[in-house]
Amino acid sequence: MTAAHWTALLVAAASLASPLGAPLQAAGRTSTLAPAEAAYADWLDAVSALATVDSGFTQTVAGRGHRAWAARLRAASARLDAALAGIDAAALKPEEARALTAILKGRTDNEPDVPLADAEHPPLRCADAARRDGDAAALQVALYECFEEIGNRIDFDGRIIVRTTALQELQQLADSEARKRLFLGFGPLWLTINGADTADSPYRRMMALNGAETLKAGRSPISDAAATLGITLLEAEQWLVQVLEAWQARSQGPALEPWDYWYASARASRELSPAISRGSVLAIAKHFYRDLGADLDRLGVQHDLNVRPGKAPLAYTQQVSIRRRVGTAWHPTVVRVSGNYEQGGLFVVDELVHEDGHAVHYAALRTRPAFFSLGDDLYCEAFADVPAWSTAEPQWQQKYLGRQAAEGTAQRELFSTVVLDVAWSLFELRMIEHPATDPNQLWTEITSRYLNIVPHPELSWWALRVQLVRWPGYMINYGLGAVLTADIRERIRDAVGQFDTGNPRWYSWTSAHLLRYGSSLETAQLLHRFLGRPVSPDAILRQLQRVGSVEVLARQHLGQAPVE
Repeated sequence: MTAAHWTALLVAAASLASPLGAPLQAAGRTSTLAPAEAAYADWLDAVSALATVDSGFTQTVAGRGHRAWAARLRAASARLDAALAGIDAAALKPEEARALTAILKGRTDNEPDVPLADAEHPPLRCADAARRDGDAAALQVALYECFEEIGNRIDFDGRIIVRTTALQELQQLADSEARKRLFLGFGPLWLTINGADTADSPYRRMMALNGAETLKAGRSPISDAAATLGITLLEAEQWLVQVLEAWQARSQGPALEPWDYWYASARASRELSPAISRGSVLAIAKHFYRDLGADLDRLGVQHDLNVRPGKAPLAYTQQVSIRRRVGTAWHPTVVRVSGNYEQGGLFVVDELVHEDGHAVHYAALRTRPAFFSLGDDLYCEAFADVPAWSTAEPQWQQKYLGRQAAEGTAQRELFSTVVLDVAWSLFELRMIEHPATDPNQLWTEITSRYLNIVPHPELSWWALRVQLVRWPGYMINYGLGAVLTADIRERIRDAVGQFDTGNPRWYSWTSAHLLRYGSSLETAQLLHRFLGRPVSPDAILRQLQRVGSVEVLARQHLGQAPVE
């Protein structure tokens, strides 16, 4: 049965009560959640282990390969379905009812992206995005595959590089014409995603189908993100625009071509890259987290950072097994971090520190299996940036790299990527609200107005992030999440002191006050308790004041005459 069906059963069962208010237990059903929760823990471990094996990182987990874990997943699914069917939801105590709701949500959130492939249902490929008979989910999976099949094979002057490397090289290449060639090397990907930007392009068809599902559900990732912060959709849009306007005010001057945008703000990376070799990236991240009181090796965090064919085209973090009691012993959480790194650099270090932020969050969870979760997407993405933003601080750079960039330069580089995420967030908010919108025109309007980028409505260059096609609406968790990141960073500094160069109290304090709860608390409630007030955009607007003026910083090293 689907999670939606179980939710309907839960709502119906909760309405059954005696005239005196005592729950009525259905015949043949149980008022205990224990068997279902144990089955759910087994199911979570099977899903996670199978995903780890299928990622190509390892052939086995706990001595079992794909076939064995696939069989265990099918068996665990059957046991979980049977256990859930035997529950009399109306007879559960309030805490157990909340746990049941969490299990149902976790079942949906952790379900494998695609069913186990077989002869009748072969795996979807990028070419399947051209089919007209698929639903929104099938289109999303097919378009996701395009990012691996095409996006991880960018042809730059006869050299094939992955998307992550291409984006980093846009920061490094001194020749604007070379940057243009590299940028346009993404063209085959954009063409596959959005065709000629007609209403029947794969992306626009997917958004139309997704819009119909969103309307039916009465919610979207955008509304979920707003609820996480305890604000309305209108307030969410206003906050995004506030951040973009603050960046706009510090980015006056001649408009930049899109292929020059990354380079114009990346002087810090160019100054610091010689100190960040590919081989040093993981050691730098580990050093920083040790200084924060979170030793990644002792926590058992696994890293899968090399490029290989067929590997997922984005960086992500996932549990291999959950923390749970087995017999009389606790089995710790095992976490895997995946990335595609061909070279070093500040861009790569920042991304890895972000992913390791998810890893230490997983390791800090102290919940029963029902509540094993990082929490709402916006919250967990925002927290991962709490340590990641430290890489843009000159004192962090001096300690961990042996050299530093000027404050205004480093902050401009950080926020040049943050405001891109904010722009994508606003783009998705408006696309989901009006799915028939021309995405090229919308993206051009946002980037030309707020990011001072030359309009190119003929290019679908918004299609640089895989999240846009695989999980429509997910980018809000990075863009609006930046507001929360800044707020959390200020609260931690007030409590334990600065942590940009390490602070041994950081991990123990954040674990106790923020990270350990999983989904046992509503995120809006947790954040209000943690901050002592509602979330506010004030902290990020204050930090944006530290960004160096574009006239002085962004035009340097562009190969153009300096701005007078």
